[in-house]
Amino acid sequence: MTRPDPSAAPLAGVTVVAMEQAVAAPMCTRILADFGARIIKVENPDGGDFARAYDDVVNGPGGLAAHFVWCNRGKESVTLNTKSPAGMDLLHRLLDRAEVFVSNLAPGATARLGVSAADLVVRHPDVIPVEIDGYGPGGPISHKRAYDLLVQAESGSCAITGYPGMPAKPGPAMADFSTGLYAAISILALLYGRTRQSGHTPAPSVELSLFDVMTDVMGYALTYTQHSGIDQEPLGVGSPAVAPYGAFPTRDGQTVVLGTTNDREWQRVARDIIDRPDLAEDARFATNQSRCEHREILEGAIGSWCARYDLADIQTKADAAGIGNSRYNRPSEVVVHPQLTARDRWRTVGTPKGDIQALRPPPVISDFEQPMNAVPGLGEHTDAVLTEFGLTAEELASLRAEGAIGPAYRA
Repeated sequence: MTRPDPSAAPLAGVTVVAMEQAVAAPMCTRILADFGARIIKVENPDGGDFARAYDDVVNGPGGLAAHFVWCNRGKESVTLNTKSPAGMDLLHRLLDRAEVFVSNLAPGATARLGVSAADLVVRHPDVIPVEIDGYGPGGPISHKRAYDLLVQAESGSCAITGYPGMPAKPGPAMADFSTGLYAAISILALLYGRTRQSGHTPAPSVELSLFDVMTDVMGYALTYTQHSGIDQEPLGVGSPAVAPYGAFPTRDGQTVVLGTTNDREWQRVARDIIDRPDLAEDARFATNQSRCEHREILEGAIGSWCARYDLADIQTKADAAGIGNSRYNRPSEVVVHPQLTARDRWRTVGTPKGDIQALRPPPVISDFEQPMNAVPGLGEHTDAVLTEFGLTAEELASLRAEGAIGPAYRA
């Protein structure tokens, strides 16, 4: 396959310097990289982004961590010791040519380093500072460390996931991923605004907290409780907001997920699928709210019907009736999903340990395909980037000797 022309990418020419760890900020910058931005990932020479060491499953023993591979393609890794004055001077030289600075370090870390939003206004007024933290400044828990699970618990997300008395963390890293998306959207909005409002200095800054994002994601649940006084109980693979809507075992050992969104669909489920006109005519099930109040009866009826049929037969009948349905899949089944293959969703991505297959970014844009460049090794681009920024081979050797930059990269 021919690689896309990088110069044709929407964000070609935009340079982002990132001091990032784990998922939230790396996901933000990966999205920007997918649209053609240059991402210079500044890492500590002693191990770099700690997500590199979560596991080694990609490309076998001694390979790369799955989280890191997911969040870091298309970036250049530069190792700087920011505890040294020379290392900080190099960071500022990178920022001299950047449009955006993204960070998600520990609370107060950017201020201690002298690269907070307030510092950048003075030294790099054209750079858009984007700082991601756990709980946002100025509150009673602002000082606390915040990981995805902790924020999901604090925001109430875990309380509406799982089953009554058996709360669970939503499987995907919802707090991290959603915050990364919000950060990328904010950057795109400000870059777009800059093209329309020339001379806007200093650049606006962006503060994002995982907690604020997750309370926004929790919008339905919080609004419901705010106005009803009721904490809705989690329903496993189901929703307290809609009925019938859930997962049902089938005769052939599979699980089908069936869902309705309005009264007309419920009527078709009752009459055209499970052959229960009596339920269709029962006043207790006339509205979604009343169906939610009597969901046990409906789930029992649908569940007993599904248990008598194979998955394929159920889905055929549901499709004919215009009722939403899906197969409950494990990750091992999704990676070989025929929908992904048929729609050409997989691409080859390079890594320091060999090529892998990765899913294309979700947006499908006419006349442009996201470049999906390689996952960087730790410090892989230190010499190339710093040479481009004016350093000589002798200066690099001197900086390396004094510990301001990481060792020379070896694949």
